[in-house]
Amino acid sequence: MSKYNKIERLRIRDLRKDCDKTQKEIAELLNMQLTTYREYENQERRIPADFLIRIAKLYNVSIDYIAGLTNDKRGIGYNFNEIQEEK
Repeated sequence: MSKYNKIERLRIRDLRKDCDKTQKEIAELLNMQLTTYREYENQERRIPADFLIRIAKLYNVSIDYIAGLTNDKRGIGYNFNEIQEEK
C-alpha cells in the first residue's frame, strides 16, 4: 500500500474525529454499510473515487487534501496565468 493510501485513511479518520462522529454515524450519513466504511478507514479495502468525492463534500475539503497532495483543506489551487507565463 502506498504512502498516499495511508494518508487518505488517516485524513478520513482525522476528519471524522474532528467532528466528534463515530464510524457508524458517518456510514449512516453516507448511506453505506458500517463494515464498508470501517474497511476504508482501516486500510482493508481500496477507496474508490466516488467515495472520495462523497467524503470531500461531507467535510467540505478537497480530494487533494484527503489524498495527501496538500495540507491545505481547500486544495492545491492553480494559477493558470503563472503557468502560461512560464512557457
